[in-house]
Amino acid sequence: MPDSFDVIVIGAGPGGYVCALRAAQLGMKVACVEKRETLGGTCLNIGCIPSKALLQSSERYEEARHRLADHGIGVAGVTLDLGRMQARKAEVVSANVRGVEFLFRKNKVAWLKGEGRILGPGRVAVNGEEYAARHIVIATGSESIPLPGVAVDERVIVTSTGGLELDRVPQHLVVIGGGYIGLELGSVWRRLGAQVTVVEFLDRIVPGMDAEIGKAFERILARQGMRFRLRTKVTGARKGNEGVTLALEPAEGGPAEEIRADVVLVAIGRRPYVDGLGLEAAGVALDERGRVRTDGRFATSVPGIWAIGDCIAGPMLAHKAEEEGVAVAEIIAGQAGHVNYEAIPGVVYTWPEVAAVGRTEEQLKAEGIAYKVGRFPFTANGRARAMGETDGFVKLLADAATDRLLGAHIIGPDAGTLIAELALAIEFGASAEDVARTSHAHPSLNEAVKEAALAVDGRALHI
Repeated sequence: MPDSFDVIVIGAGPGGYVCALRAAQLGMKVACVEKRETLGGTCLNIGCIPSKALLQSSERYEEARHRLADHGIGVAGVTLDLGRMQARKAEVVSANVRGVEFLFRKNKVAWLKGEGRILGPGRVAVNGEEYAARHIVIATGSESIPLPGVAVDERVIVTSTGGLELDRVPQHLVVIGGGYIGLELGSVWRRLGAQVTVVEFLDRIVPGMDAEIGKAFERILARQGMRFRLRTKVTGARKGNEGVTLALEPAEGGPAEEIRADVVLVAIGRRPYVDGLGLEAAGVALDERGRVRTDGRFATSVPGIWAIGDCIAGPMLAHKAEEEGVAVAEIIAGQAGHVNYEAIPGVVYTWPEVAAVGRTEEQLKAEGIAYKVGRFPFTANGRARAMGETDGFVKLLADAATDRLLGAHIIGPDAGTLIAELALAIEFGASAEDVARTSHAHPSLNEAVKEAALAVDGRALHI
């Protein structure tokens, strides 16, 4: 008889391991399948965590070289030890993945090491061994989308995986794609001394974000030294002794040209990773984009098989996957698991950071919703001035009739932290007036949020 579990989760990324932990908390016998040597999935191993470690280190390096003098701090002879920086990143990753292993032991979650394959309802094979489960949760995540004509070797033409492991600072890094991943890694290597050019097919960077925020973001990054080639398509790559030569074409037609780079980062997006799972044979349906099709409660087309995270519809964000992991575990346990997708924030961890939750102004216009706007710049915030971090602003969107907060967008220092208050406001259906009437500590960056909420009604106090 095969080993039997209440729940088998396939994939130990943020969605999968959190699902396994929550199911175990609810009294179920749980196993989690993971083929990597370590737990944590893409996020902890080659994504969110290592990239944030390098972002933090590169910020410190740039600050020491260029910005501490403004504070009366003289630092002479600043040098870069890239090997030590990369080693620190590895230490951060190791601590995080060991933490997940500890949580599995603490909650008695079995780690089935190897590649999982669904044999049918209630049956999973891992490395030739068969296991039984009342419920199977697919949490296999996503992988980088390849670009035709640009063959990745993870040395000179890299995805985010190789972009985190460079052993030298390139003279010229070309980033293909103006989204979160490309801009974050581009920021790391620009701070460390690379010339960075971002090539984007569309007419703007971070195209899913509020357009006003996106334009301000581009201006700030350009002022920092990042170059942009918008409305431009990459049609091929030729490797040679001098690096990589990319063939470019204007997206709207025109003469082709070439651009040379030491390293090329392909960051045009991610796609669900479902290869080798046996979904077709098991009868699990996919949608037109290759994602696992689910209903509003994470159930697939096969009873007893569920799916969450990057392999289903919705934003490919670790915290979105975590919320879904908790929700599906609670649904399996007979509880009322739920995720409010209107209250899922998104953050770009450049500096300044960019964060958003809820609707953009463009979405509200497209839906015909009457709205009011409140803005407040960090140049008018006392704490931001004291920090010397005055780039950016807070922008709030509220329903014109009810004042209910519909969207919040921040570009500025610690935007990723500031957005939490506004995600909570949207989760609880708060109005701009509710935010405006809430006391915010002085002096704090959060006061810019309060002032933007006051500005919705035309009564900001400090501008």
